[in-house]
Parts: sequence; structure tokens; C-alpha cells
Amino acid sequence: MNNKQTPRPGLPGTPLRRLLLAVGLLCIASPGSLAGDTPEEVAEQLQSSADSAVSDPNQPVEPGSSLDELTRDQDRLDIQSYRNVIADIEKNEGAYSPNVAEHLMSLGSALQQSGEHGEAIAVFKRGVHLSRINDGLYGAEQIPLLQSEIRSHIALGDFAAADERQVYLYRVQLRSLSSGPRRANALMQQAGWQQQAYEMRLGEHGFNRLMNMWDLYRLALNDIIKREGENSPSLLSPLYGMLRAQYLISDYQSESSSGFGSEYDFAERQGQNRFNAYRAQSYKKGLSVIRAIQDIETTLQPDNAAVTANTYLRLADWMMWHGQDDEALDNYRKAFAELAASDDAQTLERELFGVPVALPALEGVEALPPTVATEQGNALLEFSVTENGRLVDLERIDDNDDNDAKVNRLMRQLRKTQFRPRFEAGEPVATNDIVWAYDSNNW
Repeated sequence: MNNKQTPRPGLPGTPLRRLLLAVGLLCIASPGSLAGDTPEEVAEQLQSSADSAVSDPNQPVEPGSSLDELTRDQDRLDIQSYRNVIADIEKNEGAYSPNVAEHLMSLGSALQQSGEHGEAIAVFKRGVHLSRINDGLYGAEQIPLLQSEIRSHIALGDFAAADERQVYLYRVQLRSLSSGPRRANALMQQAGWQQQAYEMRLGEHGFNRLMNMWDLYRLALNDIIKREGENSPSLLSPLYGMLRAQYLISDYQSESSSGFGSEYDFAERQGQNRFNAYRAQSYKKGLSVIRAIQDIETTLQPDNAAVTANTYLRLADWMMWHGQDDEALDNYRKAFAELAASDDAQTLERELFGVPVALPALEGVEALPPTVATEQGNALLEFSVTENGRLVDLERIDDNDDNDAKVNRLMRQLRKTQFRPRFEAGEPVATNDIVWAYDSNNW
């Protein structure tokens, strides 16, 4: 097959410019810790306790003086010291003093550190309330308090509450962060939460989460372009996020109707129709995102064969994932050719092409749980992968039977998985008798 790359027809300019124009990314965006200091006398007391614990290794250890207990004692002293400071401020300046909110952040963080998340949430909420009074409804001072509150909700497993506070956090971030890196980071943080909420099945329809995820990364990309231009390495973070979104969008399984009334069904159908339009463009948008990543990475490291090979590999994986085997093979060969010019070609070839790789091979959207060493696994699966990347002859070869339901689900997932095949001398080959070990306690 001719390995010469055919020029791509279409919009002029760099791959990123083509991406922006093709999918409408040039759009108008839509809708440090504040810890106080520990009092000096408390710090001296804690230091004295620590010094006495280690000053004389021959001194008998008193009951209750283990490291864990000293740590707990320190946490209790920290928490009480913050309570004392807050009480003094309230007495001298009033309960709504802006200085109270600052020390509430410190108190909440100390409670969080000691695992008292329920109380920490109450403290952070009070801090948010005081911030709204002193700095306005959407003051940026609320942001670290809200982020800390969300962490405690997650620690308690209250994901619905975390999701609700994420919505409010997003409103505050949009109103208070008008521009700059903090705004782009906030957009990407919210996009990451949308993916996490999708994976936890929070809310009614997962497709809304995926559309939000794509849109938020798109807005972050647009924000960075306005500030730093189209060649900034900062663009890689939202671009990879957009690629993760496209993998999830293209793999999304439609949900059954929830059976609500006609008004709900109409809104549901509207959302589903919008998502269908997203998914219809998924392959094209994914290609555009990958080519934009390729352009930036090869510009940053023009003489790095491994970087260039990986850009072709990423493109080929996307094509293979969508059943475009011939186009994928062409780009796999280009990746192989790039590696041939490298000083450590054989090592890189083994790393990238030495074994079959389950797709997507993109951090953050892996479809399968991680494998473990054979001696650590409670499920051993044997299978082969054809030269076209199809899994065949899957069989369970261990004797455990206490995790059959989990392992059967995993085997169904494996049968549907597309693989990047193993390559030898630049050509795909079949791989037989592969054994993967899993620990079903890990998923």
C-alpha cells in the first residue's frame, strides 16, 4: 500500500484552525487557600509534644503517645484553636465579620483532615453564606469553600449533593472568573465532573452529561486560544478532554424511555435528538481533534520520532475503533515508519506494537478494568486477537466461582472490545493464547 499521505481536502489553515471552523469552536463562552494561622501558643505546644516524643529514644514510651495518637491530638488542638479564634472574632467583630469566613475555611479543612466530613460540610456552608453576605452572591471567595464542601460530600458518598453543589460552583465560577487561566481551569474541572457524574450514572440521562463535557472543554479551548493563540501547549489539556468526550459519545448506548408523561417525553426526545446530532458528527470531530493535537505536539517536538509516531498511532486507534480498518492500517504503518528512524526503534516498537492493546487506549476512558499480576488475580482469562484486532476464543481458566457474575460481565465486555493488533515488521499479525489476570475486587 502507498504510504504517502494524501493531502486532506477542506478548510484552509492549521489543523486547529480547521477544527475551530469545522465544528464551530470560535464561539462566545456561555453560561489558595484562605486558611488562618494556628495561634502561636498552640504551635509551640504541638512542637513541644513532638520534640519530647523523639528527643530521647531510650525514654519509655508512655501510654497514649503513639504517632497516630499524637497526630489525633494535633488535629484536635488545630480544630479547637480555630474554634477559639472564630469565637474571639465573633465576640469582637460580630458574627458576620469577613474574618470569620477566612477561619471557617481553616476549621473546615482541619475537620476534613480528621475525617469529620459531616461537620466540615456544615462549616463550609456557613463560610459560603458569610461570603455571599460580605462579597456578593457570586464572589470568588466562595470557590475554595465550595470545592472543599464538594470533596467532603464525595468522601461521604453523597454524590447527589456533590452534583448539586457543582452546579452552584459552576455559576459562581462563570460570574466571578471573567478571563484568564483560572476560568479555563474552572471550565475543565466542570467538564471532568460531568464525565465523573456520567460514569456514576447521576441524573436522568447520561447523554446530557456527555454533551456538557464536550461543550465545557470546547469553551476552555476557546478561552485559551483567545489569550495564548493557536499554538499554545496549554491547548493540549482541553483537546485531550474533547477526545475523551468523543470516545464516550461514540460508544454511548441509548437509554430506554423512562415512561413519564407526554411533556417529559417531549423534553426527553428533544435532548435525545440533540445528542443524536452530536453523535452523527462524532467520527469527524474526533479526527479534527486528533489532528489538532498532532499539529501542536509535533510543532513542540519536531525531531522526536516517538512523539510523531504516537500522533499517528492515536489517529489509527480512532479509525480502528470506528471500523475503518484500511485507513487505520495506513496510519499504523506511518507510525511504524517513524519509529524506524529512531535510535531506540526496537524498544519503542515493542512498547507500542509488541502486544495487542484494548481500545480506547486513552487515559480516562479505558473500557476495561486494569489487569494484575497472575498471582494477584482471582480471574484468569485466555483469548486470542486476530490480525484485524478482533477477540476470539475467550475462555475462563481459573477455578474461582465466588465472582462469576462480575467476571461474566467482564467477558461480555471483552467480546465487544476492539483491539489494536500486534505488529511485526510493520504488519499486523494474530496473537494466540493471551492470558490476562484480573482482581474482581478492583471494579
